[in-house]
Amino acid sequence: MAASSIPPVPVFKLYGETQHWPTPDLLHCESIPERSQLHDWHIRPHRHVDLVHILWVSQGSVELELEGTSHHLQSNTAIIVPAMAIHGFRFSPDVQGHIITLAKPLADHLHDVMGEHSTLRKADFYPLSSSHQAERMATLVMQIAQEYRQPAPGRNRLLEALIQALVVELSRLCSVTGNPVKRHALRQSDKGRQHLERYQALVEAHYRTQPSIEQLAEQLGVSSAHLNMLCRQLAGRSALQLLHERLLLEAKRQLTYTNMTIGQVSDSLGFSEPAYFTRFFKRNTTLSPRDFRLRQMAVNTPSPH
Repeated sequence: MAASSIPPVPVFKLYGETQHWPTPDLLHCESIPERSQLHDWHIRPHRHVDLVHILWVSQGSVELELEGTSHHLQSNTAIIVPAMAIHGFRFSPDVQGHIITLAKPLADHLHDVMGEHSTLRKADFYPLSSSHQAERMATLVMQIAQEYRQPAPGRNRLLEALIQALVVELSRLCSVTGNPVKRHALRQSDKGRQHLERYQALVEAHYRTQPSIEQLAEQLGVSSAHLNMLCRQLAGRSALQLLHERLLLEAKRQLTYTNMTIGQVSDSLGFSEPAYFTRFFKRNTTLSPRDFRLRQMAVNTPSPH
């Protein structure tokens, strides 16, 4: 009975946020002080069901809690926090650096590209003693941060190339260093997490056809009720909510980065008619697809000098 009184580890989109992923991009980049100073430099233990963090601490220090282990880390350290890993930070007030957050579709794509060399599913950290390595890492992170904030031609392609280069650098670090946190990496034998990962993979493969939760649960060999229970326990959302979030993310991307009509976007995402798509989109964002597109155009149009 005592265990039931322990509060569950919160599941967030970004720390302190429970609303939908705030950008149509598949990555989010911000400086470490931007968010941590709002919480008095202390990010309490939490987890993300469908996000991967890459942190670069260029100055200051951090007390890292990662999967039940604590580590005091100094500047020039890279940290990888995979999906589902419980993590928390206590930064020094002079901390500098960036946190790059990858949405699951991008993290999965990079994992597939890197194959066995991928580091994005292993909780780990890499203190860099070599000034050459630290300079390479700092340059890549700064390029990503600058490109992320500037709407420019070819932005998406350059961001994808830069983030892939960053993952390559991290894989090199992984091949030459060994940290004790690896022993505390996510338990791959955990049945519930395996079911959730398989469900997310099915959502990624089939979301455009909008399968029923019953169909997806059948493919996993579990009941829809059990699947919903797992999703609520581990992700904090129902199975249907996770499917709808993936649909919404793709709708935002198509409205932002393509010239497809509202009807074409609706068709591509498996809606029977544009009016139904518009209701779905407005219910989840408070904006119609047209108004969202106009807002994105205004945001992404460089101001005249």
